[in-house]
Amino acid sequence: MPVIVLALLLLPGTAAAHGLLDGHLHLNERVPLLLSALLLGAAWLLYILGCRKVRPHGREAWWMHLAMIITVLAVFGPIDDWAETSTSLHMVQHMLFMIVIAPLWALARPLPQWRALLGGWMAPVSNVILRSGRYPVALAMLHGAMIWVWHTPSLYMLALDNTWWHAIEHACFLFSAWLFWWSCLRANPRQVPHALMAILLTLMHTGLLGALLTFGNTTFYGESRDLADQQLAGLLMWVPGSLVYLAAAGWISWRWLTRIWRRQVRESAGNPL
Repeated sequence: MPVIVLALLLLPGTAAAHGLLDGHLHLNERVPLLLSALLLGAAWLLYILGCRKVRPHGREAWWMHLAMIITVLAVFGPIDDWAETSTSLHMVQHMLFMIVIAPLWALARPLPQWRALLGGWMAPVSNVILRSGRYPVALAMLHGAMIWVWHTPSLYMLALDNTWWHAIEHACFLFSAWLFWWSCLRANPRQVPHALMAILLTLMHTGLLGALLTFGNTTFYGESRDLADQQLAGLLMWVPGSLVYLAAAGWISWRWLTRIWRRQVRESAGNPL
């Protein structure tokens, strides 16, 4: 599956402005795209092979495959081309990374499959990720820093003009968002209050950034950009993003309260009056 999807993106009809077959790109500009494709393809293939050793639970495999398909389309599909000239479509791409792909990765839990196949090579990385998951608020702050830094005008335009920085920007969004969602969606009962605080923090600062883009009376990312398009980008971050964070907070709270209720029921059954 990963080989087929990546091969389809090599077709001329699917090559984007930052596409692998864009004839206007020099070799130095094409290298980060090739590296990105190889990393995504390798991660996907290793997961599939790892599933033979460690069977995924429930729908975890479906979440992983869906997340990888969306990742490939978001990074190498036509939306990357459209995002060069449209602030709103650029925001759609960023939101796919942060509120669609990253939580799907967190739900998929691919670390056991990668670790089963890579063994000791994967252990240091997986241990760091698992330990960092104990600190949802810290990871929310890290993710928030990535969002705000890459939406400053200078770095925003740098990522559009340079394929290396473009790839680094995507990696920052994906990895920091994955850690954030991992710590929140996989929080144990003791960490749930911290996870809810992390989501609230993210909801607030992304809403603030969305409001700044929406109510700004000048374009932040170049005079050639349309102000209405920038305002639409702000609304996309503000409204759909807020709904996702609120839904996640509700789901985490529901699971937490359900566990508490079940525990109380068991204790009541074990200690009848």
